Amino acid sequence: MAYAKVPAVSHGVARAGATAKVWLTSHSWVAREGLRSDARCASVAAVAAPEILWTPSDERIARATMTAFAEHAGRSGPYHDLWRWSVDDLDGFWRALWDFFDIQADGDATTVLASREMPGARWFPDVRLSFPEHIFRGRDDDALALQHASELRGLESWTWGELRDQTARIAAGLRRLGVGSGDRVAAYLPNAPTTLAAFLATASLGAVWSSAAPEFGARSVVDRFAQIEPKVLLAVDGYRYGGREFDRRRTVAGIRAELPSVEHVVTLSHLGGSGWPGELVAEHEPLRFERVAFDHPLWVVYSSGTTGLPKPIVHGQGGILLEHFKHMALHVDAQGGDRVFWFTTTGWMMWNFLVGVLLTPASIVLYDGNPMAPDPDVLWDLAERAGMTCFGTSASYIAGCMKAGVEPGRGRDLSALRSVGSTGSPLSPEGFEWVYEQVGSDTWLFSTSGGTDVCTAFVGGVPTLPVYRGELQGRALGCAVEAWDAEGRGLIGEVGELVITQPMPSMPIGFWGDEDGSRYRESYFEVYPGVWRHGDWIEITERGTAIIYGRSDSTINRGGVRMGTSEIYRAVLALDDVVDALVVDVPREGQENWMPLFVVLRDDAELTDELVATIRKRIREDVSPRHVPSDVVAIAEIPRTLSGKVLEVPVKRILMGHPPEQAASRESLANPEALDRFVELARTGVGDT
Repeated sequence: MAYAKVPAVSHGVARAGATAKVWLTSHSWVAREGLRSDARCASVAAVAAPEILWTPSDERIARATMTAFAEHAGRSGPYHDLWRWSVDDLDGFWRALWDFFDIQADGDATTVLASREMPGARWFPDVRLSFPEHIFRGRDDDALALQHASELRGLESWTWGELRDQTARIAAGLRRLGVGSGDRVAAYLPNAPTTLAAFLATASLGAVWSSAAPEFGARSVVDRFAQIEPKVLLAVDGYRYGGREFDRRRTVAGIRAELPSVEHVVTLSHLGGSGWPGELVAEHEPLRFERVAFDHPLWVVYSSGTTGLPKPIVHGQGGILLEHFKHMALHVDAQGGDRVFWFTTTGWMMWNFLVGVLLTPASIVLYDGNPMAPDPDVLWDLAERAGMTCFGTSASYIAGCMKAGVEPGRGRDLSALRSVGSTGSPLSPEGFEWVYEQVGSDTWLFSTSGGTDVCTAFVGGVPTLPVYRGELQGRALGCAVEAWDAEGRGLIGEVGELVITQPMPSMPIGFWGDEDGSRYRESYFEVYPGVWRHGDWIEITERGTAIIYGRSDSTINRGGVRMGTSEIYRAVLALDDVVDALVVDVPREGQENWMPLFVVLRDDAELTDELVATIRKRIREDVSPRHVPSDVVAIAEIPRTLSGKVLEVPVKRILMGHPPEQAASRESLANPEALDRFVELARTGVGDT
């Protein structure tokens, strides 16, 4: 394949007459009033221009799939121009992708976007296709498909022939259990190749997949799966984490008792190592693919808000197929011979994201276990053994490695490793520096930000652009990302709400059970009607790069596992001694976030060590071990609005150092004096280490 060079440059457009605001790494604001565009750009650059840590070589640019696609689309030039075309001409861009990746489908692909309305956009309405068909298309049975390791077992591998055989057997078994198109298969399974095969089998039937990690407590699992009424529950007997084995058979029985729709439970023997039972995999039939409508459900993933049950987000087979082809091939630049790893569990969208890498010629690496046990070197040792070319992880993991003094490049051969990906939360500038100091100066570090909501990244890696310290390289193709102020005006060089102004194929086709779409609209389109508001703070710089400053809502993201505060409250308020609670996730530069839980106790109760232990245990079992609070603090009352809503975001902002008068209007509070305790905590630095 011939490649054309795409220059490693990007240009943004400054908004004339705007107030320039720069968010420094200390989370303080610097404002320069009344600057016109030229002076403003120079001033902002002088204050905030970061160091370039990496620049792609001409050779690397030439071999990037991004370059090949730009040539295919007739769009050679700066990346920003390619991005601008991709969001201004949605029909042209997505049809060019369709042709570039040779999408196989029945029907007529002439109509790309039948309706542009958000929500409600309709993509490729006249075609039928299959996501897993493209995973297996043209594969050599003897070629490497994946490598996998866990705390239970060392590094092993599966060929494409083995993955195809296991997928075909599970598909035949599910068919015998009565699973057909549109039925839901719920999976309470570890990050293992057997789970991957079960997903591909489910999708091949046109059935709908949904997974939760084994460390999730029974209540969290039921809260998710009960909403989608699965026909089959695939469950694990147990798992090992941090050197300990956890038997989940009793938990599975409890989950099954609360899912009346389940007709069959099939148990994976993971601790014993014998795999799926014969009832599921004994018979082999040729692997067939049910081609379905473009917006036919592929899977249901869950993204929690601050109230109510987790949202069951439904993605279509076609939307995920196109988005993952685009992102894995163009933005991750996964190519033949590459071995792509991302540390994740089956309860995080990064598992689904990693599966998408199999659409490219690359293979993947799976790991199941504690990334810091028996020591924080375990994943870097795996990188050497597996010959990883891309090491994907979370910002909190990198912060943990920094704190533990890990030196990945010392005593290991990481010569195959060309890139490091980071997501889950903003990577600090010090985290950027650590990667280049400890992993390698010629490493392409791509920090990314996206969401479960679209199962991809909005901003992040661009293999043809330089890496600036503390910044994400650019907006993803096809993602019309902007920073908006409260009045809906676009911002350049200022922090605003992350919005998406044009539809994307991988936006949800809806929430399961949300028949009139009201819950979906309220979640993303209520603040700016017709425009997706994601719930992150973002700055788009004059260079076209991006900086993410964390959530603008109160979702808790710990180790990549997102939970709504309501799930934590349900667990804590079930205790007799606790009458009210508030939890926030406070960013701390270069460290793991501080997640304090504030509790109001009944009059005759005290916050003893025993009660703290009980609270932690309840959250660990009912929610997840990732969401056990950093500290438990007793307070007199929880601040609430006049309508009774808990002030989570304002409290978070106060604890981050924002002036309290800017964080919340006391006139809107039912009990404004309740904020005083948090102002005091911010001043005394509680939670700092």
